[in-house]
Amino acid sequence: MLVIGITGKELTAAERDWIAAPEVSGVILFTRNFSSREQVTALVDDIRALRADEFLLCVDQEGGPVQRFRDGFTRLPALARLGDLFDQDPAHAVALAEEHAWVMASEMRALDIDLSFAPVVDLKRGNRAIGERAFHADPRVVSTLTQAYLRGMHLGGMAATIKHFPGHGSVLEDTHFDAAIDPRSLDALRETDLIPFADGIEAGAEAIMLAHVTYPAVDAAPAGYSRRWIQDILRGEMDFHGVVFSDDIGMAAAESAGGIAARIDAHLDAGCDLVLVCSPTLVPDAIAAVRGRTPCAAGKLAALRGMVASTWESLLDNPQRARFVQRLEALNAIDRVNP
Repeated sequence: MLVIGITGKELTAAERDWIAAPEVSGVILFTRNFSSREQVTALVDDIRALRADEFLLCVDQEGGPVQRFRDGFTRLPALARLGDLFDQDPAHAVALAEEHAWVMASEMRALDIDLSFAPVVDLKRGNRAIGERAFHADPRVVSTLTQAYLRGMHLGGMAATIKHFPGHGSVLEDTHFDAAIDPRSLDALRETDLIPFADGIEAGAEAIMLAHVTYPAVDAAPAGYSRRWIQDILRGEMDFHGVVFSDDIGMAAAESAGGIAARIDAHLDAGCDLVLVCSPTLVPDAIAAVRGRTPCAAGKLAALRGMVASTWESLLDNPQRARFVQRLEALNAIDRVNP
């Protein structure tokens, strides 16, 4: 039920104990865990050796400002560049969205990483945390590019996690540092921010990550703590049957529920399947807080495990990948010319 962060580029003895705990369902890797492709491959292999059951290895490899692994990997354009291109050439943008996703997913799968938490389907409407991570301000454009991105991820052997439900892009505050309140009605959200989520669910997204945003016209609790959002709207009205992730419980906007145990309880009781504990300093308290709870069902974890995977050697020899990377590099070059 927990997906945890670790401190460095090799596992400590304490972290080996954490990973062995049945309540821990996965590990999320960050830039602090990466120095080279060879090093991170060894780290992944070490983690895998500790857990023979269903266990997730995750990362945020979105592209643009959020790409945890860079040296030795394709430099992925920010998703906003695809939205900019859509305004000029929609067909080209859709093709590049699929190729971006395939390159990202195939590179991560070659490392035996199951999930990159992607794509961001929030609207590009000024949020400090989202910014260039979002495709576009128009929900219909976001939906079109999201569906293409999901096709590419699936072809690359990776399940998709659309985020941050029910929409983080239309409020200013960065929930890493501040509480965020969106005063709009549910009907207003249905007409805007919820459109890409509905279409992403229809396109086969296997997981959804919640936003630490409060929508008081819908529920007094932030979305990740809200049975109204998770059970009634996401599961009920939107008919989502996949896996629900919390956002990181270490973020400032998560503090409204109280301490670590209270935050985890609030997420799980509201209907989250997996809770992100990204800061290693919080992990011991988090594991203690969930002792005695039933771990996340193996079937749910299995649905998120990576599928087909190429070796690095076969990826480097793949002419299709070479074409895709060339086109992504051309988009990056435009970004450098027009920052």
